[in-house]
Amino acid sequence: MLKQRHNLFVTLFALLDVAAISAASFGSWSIRVHRFGQSFPAEWESYFKDSLVLFAVPIVLLNMVMFKLYKPRRDRALIGEAGQVIKVAFMSSMLMVVALWAIGSSQFSVAGPPAGSHGVGWRLATDPFRFQLAMFTVLLPIFVGGQRVIVRIGLRFMRRRGWNMRHVAIVGVGRLGQITAQTLARNSWTGIRVTYFVSHHDQTSRDRCMELPVRGGIRDLELVLEQNRVDAVYLAIPSAMSSQLPLILKRLERFAVDVRIVPDVHPRYLPQNMTVSELEGMPILSYRESPMAGMGGVLKRSLDVLGACTALAVFSPLMLLIALLIRLESPGRVLFKQQRVSLGGDVFWIWKFRTMLESKPHDGEGQGGWTTREDPRITRVGRWLRRTSLDELPQLFNVLRGDMALVGPRPERPELIDRFREDWRGYMLRQQVKAGMTGWAQVNGLRGDTSLRKRLQYDLFYIRNWSLWFDLRILFLTLIRGFVHPNAI
Repeated sequence: MLKQRHNLFVTLFALLDVAAISAASFGSWSIRVHRFGQSFPAEWESYFKDSLVLFAVPIVLLNMVMFKLYKPRRDRALIGEAGQVIKVAFMSSMLMVVALWAIGSSQFSVAGPPAGSHGVGWRLATDPFRFQLAMFTVLLPIFVGGQRVIVRIGLRFMRRRGWNMRHVAIVGVGRLGQITAQTLARNSWTGIRVTYFVSHHDQTSRDRCMELPVRGGIRDLELVLEQNRVDAVYLAIPSAMSSQLPLILKRLERFAVDVRIVPDVHPRYLPQNMTVSELEGMPILSYRESPMAGMGGVLKRSLDVLGACTALAVFSPLMLLIALLIRLESPGRVLFKQQRVSLGGDVFWIWKFRTMLESKPHDGEGQGGWTTREDPRITRVGRWLRRTSLDELPQLFNVLRGDMALVGPRPERPELIDRFREDWRGYMLRQQVKAGMTGWAQVNGLRGDTSLRKRLQYDLFYIRNWSLWFDLRILFLTLIRGFVHPNAI
């Protein structure tokens, strides 16, 4: 649930940024009108054309995504974010010039200054468009940076009072672990609250550290995390035990939590291919995060809602026909529900068309394991639905509810996940994203009773290489070859 709230805040930031960009566009245009003695337009069309707001909004938002200004980072310093906003302002202004030149806008002139005049100064002083663009470059970081400071101060005010908290566990009770806890407690504006410690020793008789409980030693790490769920784990292990870090990271792959490393070294000695941040001088290495946090998650959710609504509008007559055929062939309910696992290990009820003779209990079909191809309980209509994957159509409602996405790893039942995460390294990394109706494994033929290892490889490839275009590609492949497949049962 907390990971999904990231998208709400990113959406809020994006909407406020749009308002700030529009204000900067209007402000620069108003200064231009006043500076050159021009008159305000009487029609809205003239305002949108002259203020360049229709160019500014998409270009600036694209640059902000590229500069990772929508990446949720509670420990990001305000001064660092302000520097990124200034870079965005200059980059956006240059791209706007290129865009206007490319479309042949009348506002963009390449004529040079008259003889004897100073080029740049003359153009800024006498060319309304260049003057307006210069004012936009100045006003953009002021408006955008100002509203972001106000919003972040508001969020910090809320978090200091216990709202919008993120609960974490610290592995390590030595000097580094205590420094980590002290730093996080001192910077309460981050909303990161340390819930408990896990000792970096195999076993410990210690039950308190800095007035917080010590839940056990490193040997009990899995049991502690299962019994005391947190949103993230901070590894603050002394450098003398650094050789154990790969094994600990491997053990943490069984849990759908963010993992961050607080290294016992200076930041300049850290590897360059990982994200490093600092909180009051304490380096924090982000080893693993959800790839869809930030603006990517907002775009993916928008695609899910739009795609699900479109699919429901297109397939609703077929869904009504399927419901009628199911009722005519055998008594019982048209739909059945079953528990599945999605983002962050959250359990939800998935909906499907009933494809088997109804039995007790009613909450699922084939509770003990996967259904076999020749299962005698499958009805004639059900066999056709399974072959064509049309039994999955009710999951469009799960997508609208936010339980699932259109594209992602297929969801499994909780009892199967408990078994798989013990046997398959990295299996729980699938819970870093929402479960999907279709996925990279499915469009490559890995459906039904096929290799679990292969499916896991394809799912992990999707997670590591996710992009919105990758989702669109999978949806397209689903339409042309993903409905009917010999491996579907």
